[in-house]
Amino acid sequence: MQDIHYREYKILLRPGQFYSPKRFEDYWNEVKQVAKKHGVGITPNPNAFKRLVREVLFYDTPQFELYRNSFILRKRTFYDDGWPRPDHELAVKFRSPDREKAAAMDMAPRMVGAVEVKFKEEILPLKDEVGGLRSLYSHNCIIVSPNLVLNHGVADIVSVFPAMACVDTDGDSKVDLVNNMAVEEIQVEPGHFDFGHGYEAKATIAIWRNRASEASLVGEFAFQAKFLHSEEVSRKAKEMSEAFFRDLQTQAPEWVQLGTTKTAMVYGIGPNKVDHSE
Repeated sequence: MQDIHYREYKILLRPGQFYSPKRFEDYWNEVKQVAKKHGVGITPNPNAFKRLVREVLFYDTPQFELYRNSFILRKRTFYDDGWPRPDHELAVKFRSPDREKAAAMDMAPRMVGAVEVKFKEEILPLKDEVGGLRSLYSHNCIIVSPNLVLNHGVADIVSVFPAMACVDTDGDSKVDLVNNMAVEEIQVEPGHFDFGHGYEAKATIAIWRNRASEASLVGEFAFQAKFLHSEEVSRKAKEMSEAFFRDLQTQAPEWVQLGTTKTAMVYGIGPNKVDHSE
């Protein structure tokens, strides 16, 4: 089985809490109090609250066959001083609560270029109560390219990403922008955590907004650890990180938005929305 090289802990945050830029710092202060309680080391970043802006677009068939088969097709554009970078990031993801199923999916594309394949474990709260955790396994392929046009048929996409051949849909079906929504992501990178035994994680706080209406959709606090071999991660450090994650939910419940993921929020809006209550 393919080894996990990333563990990313994610908590959805209520969008109504982000009514001013200072709220990024307010939530970080809450996080620091919980970290101190658990003995988690914190190293602040020099430009901790410099706001980074990205445009996030999701593509799928009209009936969302990709997403309904656990695939995500996402295009992300980074901005510097208000101007988009020439290169875009394309991510193709397969996500499942079944580790073996996610690990077995061959995400390597049939193309030459800057390609990175990642297998990570995402740690999420429970869907219906604060203080718990569950795992979702994500097998990702990341491509950086200046030429990304995503209005092709499914057959054309499958020819580049053969993993998607398992999706039962008409190959002539076109993919288009999900729910006609362009997401504006505003993110800060306040610092790093140290859980001991070499287990460290980079923290981010983000808010997603609908670019057309400027309505806030959902926020997220996340911290991600990277390592060479999962079996080498210290049990004590792992337990500390999970206790910290649980307490972040219970000590600041007014910030927590129960649900699934940011992507699920985008798919849950509009006339053809996906019902995640099943």
